[in-house]
Amino acid sequence: MNSVPLINLISVGVFGIILSTAFCDIFWTRKKALVMLGGIAVIFLFQGIVYFGVDADIIEEIYPLITHIPLAVLLCILNRKCLWPTISVLTAYLCCQIRRWLAMLIVTVFAGGSVMQDIAELVMTLPILLILIRFISPAVRSISHYPVSMQLQFGLVPALYYGFDYLTRIYTNLLLDGVLIAVEFMPFVCSVAYLLFVAYTSEAQQSRSRLEQTHAILNLQIEQAVREIAALRESQEKTSIYRHDMRHHMQYLSACIENGQFGQALAYIQGICSEIEANEVTVFCENEAANLIFSTFARRARENGILMQVQARIPRLIPMSEMDLCVLLSNALENALHACIDQRKRGRAGVIEVSVYDRREKLFLQIINSCGEDVTFVKGIPVTNKSGHGIGVRSICAIVEQYDGIYTFLAEDGQFILRISI
Repeated sequence: MNSVPLINLISVGVFGIILSTAFCDIFWTRKKALVMLGGIAVIFLFQGIVYFGVDADIIEEIYPLITHIPLAVLLCILNRKCLWPTISVLTAYLCCQIRRWLAMLIVTVFAGGSVMQDIAELVMTLPILLILIRFISPAVRSISHYPVSMQLQFGLVPALYYGFDYLTRIYTNLLLDGVLIAVEFMPFVCSVAYLLFVAYTSEAQQSRSRLEQTHAILNLQIEQAVREIAALRESQEKTSIYRHDMRHHMQYLSACIENGQFGQALAYIQGICSEIEANEVTVFCENEAANLIFSTFARRARENGILMQVQARIPRLIPMSEMDLCVLLSNALENALHACIDQRKRGRAGVIEVSVYDRREKLFLQIINSCGEDVTFVKGIPVTNKSGHGIGVRSICAIVEQYDGIYTFLAEDGQFILRISI
């Protein structure tokens, strides 16, 4: 009996078992390792019984029964899942074809025979195994954490090849006989798999581009919010300085009046009042950041002839960062202001009503504003086709979800209502 085919049979079994184990995401313990080694010993025991005690020629035909199925069951037990361990075994079987094809290439180039084929496969087993474990297995294991639909898509090609190989090469001679449908089947599978891969990659890239664009816009919004807060704080400091310097202003006005320069005194008073009003920050609540945002949008609302009413009871300390609070309020009020400005252009009244309060360490926000009748919702979220719009809503949703909060959007009777609980 020639020992080279037997050694090659053992090596391909070791190759497939180790690779299947490497592809299967298992948290290894001493107990699991012992169970795995015991299972492998039983598998090789069955192979030895069939090879030496039954018929060596049929071992390839019943290989799924004595190797693949027991290995898949063993990995399912250790992994406590059924789908991915099975896919791992099928993928490892697919990878076994790498060593076989490369060996065939060597045999073809050097005009060797079956012995050279077995020797070439033996020589390539360890290098290919190490390369696959080092560079491929981490990526394959990561797919086990994907949704079941993604796992099924990944396992489709290995499963098709497994069935094709046994049906056309081992159980029948369709492939060797050159049956056209058998010869063209795997090229067909490769073509379909490639096209699906291209479509999926394109969609994933577009989704990634949209996420990057949204992320960039959100960063710009945060930077804008930071600049607005800094500007408002600077304005507040200027107002404090004006109040502190009131004595000097009074002295100047007194001198103007004593000299009969009443017009100059009046102009000076109007200039001071305008600067103070422009920089004034109204105190709506205890939270300084919220006051700065409310004051900014209240001033913008007045400038556009929009009535904005704010009832706020926000403490100084709340269960969210100051940055997130500013972005949340800024986006919500920006959307409300744009809607009201649009209503004003149509000759209708624009009103914004803001109600926000803290209760039991939760922040509740409600903003009601005038709006048109053409608000479109998709899965409860308002959407728009206008370029550059819709980012604010996504930003609001992202912040609320970050704090495991709840948001609702509603449009009825010419009013848009946003309710948030964080």
